[in-house]
Amino acid sequence: MDILKTAWLPLSNLDHVGVVVRDLDRAIEYYESLGIGPFWSMKLTAVEKKMYGKPADNLRNKSRKAQLGPIQIELVQPVEGESLAKMFLDSNGEGINHLCFRSDDIERDTSMMVEQGFKVTYSGKIAGGGGFAFFDSDKLGGVIVELAQYPPVQPPPVK
Repeated sequence: MDILKTAWLPLSNLDHVGVVVRDLDRAIEYYESLGIGPFWSMKLTAVEKKMYGKPADNLRNKSRKAQLGPIQIELVQPVEGESLAKMFLDSNGEGINHLCFRSDDIERDTSMMVEQGFKVTYSGKIAGGGGFAFFDSDKLGGVIVELAQYPPVQPPPVK
């Protein structure tokens, strides 16, 4: 099935662009000097994390978001474990790592992506509801795709 000719609902609501950085504080300072910001933490807790289908509770990244027009930018610094962000940083250096699309049903949309031939590389649930899934990027020119379903009631952003 040609992905461009399909009504591709899971990829219809861009939420944020993820950028992997070595030093989160330095990156925030730089982006804010360009007029992008303020940055905040969503304070969400990921649970039942899996990387390539295996438990991955030892992975930890620090991240902050800022509104950038109709979407957000997320800065991600790998902290612990061999996360996708750390692997990206080690092989590519800092830069745009993923596009995240908002989902209202993470299980349905993940199934749709898998049916289209995408492989889940990293996934988990979010305490309070929802979850996330990252997919391989072979079919999308090397750009990693994330789907995220946020809890129904989110805590306010913490600056």
